[in-house]
Amino acid sequence: MKSQKIVILTGAGVSAESGIDTFRAAGGLWENHRVEDVATPEGFAKDPELVHRFYNLRRAALKTVKPNPAHYALAKLEAGLMEQGGQLTLVTQNVDDLHERGGAKEVIHMHGILTSMLCGTCEHRWEHLEDASPNLSCRKCYVTGTSRPDIVWFGEMPYAMHVIEERLAACDLFVSIGTSGAVYPAAGFVQLARSMGKATLELNLERSQGSNFFDETRLGPAGTLVPQWVDEVLS
Repeated sequence: MKSQKIVILTGAGVSAESGIDTFRAAGGLWENHRVEDVATPEGFAKDPELVHRFYNLRRAALKTVKPNPAHYALAKLEAGLMEQGGQLTLVTQNVDDLHERGGAKEVIHMHGILTSMLCGTCEHRWEHLEDASPNLSCRKCYVTGTSRPDIVWFGEMPYAMHVIEERLAACDLFVSIGTSGAVYPAAGFVQLARSMGKATLELNLERSQGSNFFDETRLGPAGTLVPQWVDEVLS
């Protein structure tokens, strides 16, 4: 399966092999916290200290994990396609930085990223790797108290949707890796790709909720499947 322009969507299944809990796992990240309390604008307005503490723990956990073979393989694919005059658009639902640490140069974090803060006053974003608190000031407007994790919370619009849709329209192949197919709008990408006549491929530990929409599904660990598939594409 050879393509010059590929759009890839990655989900929690890619990072799980590095030791990061999956979003919907029974013992997942939201355990002991209601989603409404830690992943909504309303929850942040009600108790910003709780929200910052929750994301501080997740940010600190990034220092204990490393990219796995799937992350490195996707960086290899990005470089290989570029050498051939093609293009990889790597879109992730994950809020970790493992794709970048694995060598990927351009990653669209449609749900935001833990290593960034967002000012609720002027919407400035900046890299932030340490703990945050309600006393944190914006690096641009210097307002204190409105800086929040740069994460897309429930009820908010994912980032870069127009770019993703443009890349889907221009691609030859759409690939979904390690996603549940349960979270929209990302879960609808395969249907959009199919409606435009694109080839579609799913690489997953088990079939997703949207598995029937894919032309082909390959089951197994991302750390095994992704390097094998990348070698096929680049051979």
